[in-house]
Amino acid sequence: MDSSETMDQSEQGVRDVAGTRPEDEPGAGVVTAFGRQLKLLRMRAGLERPEFGERVGYAGQSVASFEQGRRIPPPRFIDRADEVLDAGGVLKALKEEVARAQYPAFFRDMARLEAEAVELCVYDSHIVNGLLQTEEYTRSLLAMRRPLLDEETIELRVTARLARQEIFSRWPAPLLSFVLEETVMRKPLGGKAVLRGQLEQLLLIGRKRNVEIQVMPLDREDNAGVDGPFTVITRKGGEQLTYMEVQGRSSLLTDREEVRLAAARYGIIRSQALSPRETLGYIEKLLGEL
Repeated sequence: MDSSETMDQSEQGVRDVAGTRPEDEPGAGVVTAFGRQLKLLRMRAGLERPEFGERVGYAGQSVASFEQGRRIPPPRFIDRADEVLDAGGVLKALKEEVARAQYPAFFRDMARLEAEAVELCVYDSHIVNGLLQTEEYTRSLLAMRRPLLDEETIELRVTARLARQEIFSRWPAPLLSFVLEETVMRKPLGGKAVLRGQLEQLLLIGRKRNVEIQVMPLDREDNAGVDGPFTVITRKGGEQLTYMEVQGRSSLLTDREEVRLAAARYGIIRSQALSPRETLGYIEKLLGEL
């Protein structure tokens, strides 16, 4: 057994950039269990951390962080470790749960549903939805949070939010509809440069064949979205759910009647907003004003 098997105080103080830190106890529990399994398999294979790390392409210190549950191992590490340790898929089977641990506890169920969805209908009235955000916009929002988030948590959440955007390259492509209030596109959160980059990203994403982005103008006298933001999720097979989030708290509605009403409400909101084509023209106009 090499000396790195026992973590001393100096090792605790070293930041490991190869993985991310679980945020709370439910996530930490999954990551800790994975780490214990990883260590048992490594020791069974007769490999010390530096040698194992060399084989999987990570420093021994990173391996120690993964084994001790102090950092969340990235998917590529899990895949490679499973192969090197001849684990027969044991580690890969935990990959999804380990990945979910990077999200705040209130969002983990939604992250899973979002990744499986065949259709998402999203109404936002306050900020640009996370699926559409640029890295700079996300980082600016997180820096504004009160109480303040530490830098490691900000990095963790930025990485997790950007990872969700893999939905745009998934195949079969899900159908994605977004309606944003005009004020969302006008708020210079993070500064004008950040807003410009965000508007440019909305143009790019809005031109994808499976994506529709619509703006709800301020001058509308009728707006069915007065009760606030929500998302209607459609799963394979047609099952629908509704997700709502506010102040770090979330609700997932499964009652058929409630979900039916939410879907109907979204349809009305979409009909009241500018069309996707009109919205792209509107975004170009905003960019010209910046």
